[in-house]
Amino acid sequence: MKLFDGIIFDVDGTLAETHELIFASFNHVAEKYLNKHLTNEEIVALFGPTEDVILKEWMKEDYESARKDYFDFYESKHSEMAEIFPGLRDAVSIIKEHNIPLGIFTGKGRDSAEITLKSIGLYDQFDMILSGDDVDEHKPSPDGINRFIKQYNLKPERVLMVGDAIHDVMASESAGVKCALVLWDEYSRNRCRECKTDYRFYTVEEFVKFIKSSVA
Repeated sequence: MKLFDGIIFDVDGTLAETHELIFASFNHVAEKYLNKHLTNEEIVALFGPTEDVILKEWMKEDYESARKDYFDFYESKHSEMAEIFPGLRDAVSIIKEHNIPLGIFTGKGRDSAEITLKSIGLYDQFDMILSGDDVDEHKPSPDGINRFIKQYNLKPERVLMVGDAIHDVMASESAGVKCALVLWDEYSRNRCRECKTDYRFYTVEEFVKFIKSSVA
């Protein structure tokens, strides 16, 4: 039975395992420009604003050169340190086969979002890509979800947001859409084990089965 007329994906921890790459990229510039090494938790505490916002706050007058170093490192190390979660291409293909609008809503900046989506071979599969640079308010604001709903004239209750973090759950609730919390990434699983959501998936395989049964 068809449950959804539009589906939105987060990127980090949802489509791709990118956390180690993100941590390494931030430390690459922190060590070079600030002479300091940050723990993973210290970096996670910065999440919300885009990389540009964080780097501007950190680097001040060194922002432009630090930004270049950050994205050069992020792109050059992507194939080595980050990859798509196996099986998710199947889920995306199934959605596309049924001509269901497919979106991205991520807190990443547009540059890093495009690098990741192109690296994992999914950039051209999405009808609408909304990054942290494209919205007035980042998650947990539902701004990106609401724009997707408006763009495709959808009923909120017929839209699914797929993400791995509490901010995805909160944004979905605010927008009135369903939320699939995916916990196949160990980092996400450890942080969101107790999050309340409409659907919860621990493996890509069970998520793909759900998608097959929900879009036909």
